Amino acid sequence: MLQELFNPSVQHALDLAGIFVFAISGALLAVRKNFDVFGIAVLAEVTALGGGLFRDLVIGAVPPAAFTDLGYFLMPLVATALVFFLHPEVERIQTGVNVFDAAGLGLFCVTGTVKAYEYGLGLTSSAVLGLATAVGGGVLRDVLANEVPSLLRWDRDLYAVPAIVGATIAVLCIRFDTLNAFTSGLAAITAFSLRLLAMRYHWRAPRAWNRRSATADDGQ
Repeated sequence: MLQELFNPSVQHALDLAGIFVFAISGALLAVRKNFDVFGIAVLAEVTALGGGLFRDLVIGAVPPAAFTDLGYFLMPLVATALVFFLHPEVERIQTGVNVFDAAGLGLFCVTGTVKAYEYGLGLTSSAVLGLATAVGGGVLRDVLANEVPSLLRWDRDLYAVPAIVGATIAVLCIRFDTLNAFTSGLAAITAFSLRLLAMRYHWRAPRAWNRRSATADDGQ
């Protein structure tokens, strides 16, 4: 099914582009944490490949694509080199990086969902793995950097919700037998657009009603 949605070469190019921008975000966090070049490379690889690796292990697609396609492994190293030598310049175009990151989020939440369904998972489980594909690398990145994952912080713009919406649209298209290149692209663009709007207007998920926490409102 996934092969029917996109030309394989187009799909591969989109995957590499998404991996690259995810790797950039991991490498930038490593620089902010004062990691050495090895730490930068590890965080770039984990951020870029962690979600897809988790998905492939769960569905039994072994060895995972991250280990069978050299391009998937090398692209985060390219991002590492770029950030290592040019991180001040990359930081200055952070907004642009965030836009491409949002595009990767939209792409991976859909392709991850479809791949999980192809391997026999139900619709709900497929959507969950689509979400994990899109955000799993970022969670691993934050854990390794000793940060509260951005996914769990109230003071960060919506990130998981756009991916959930994109994955949900994908499974609904599967359910009603309308999944094709157009509808899958629409699902990815919807997730992408929601993420951009969340960044533009600082949309955040609500916290507990009438909460009485003693924790300071610093997101920690």
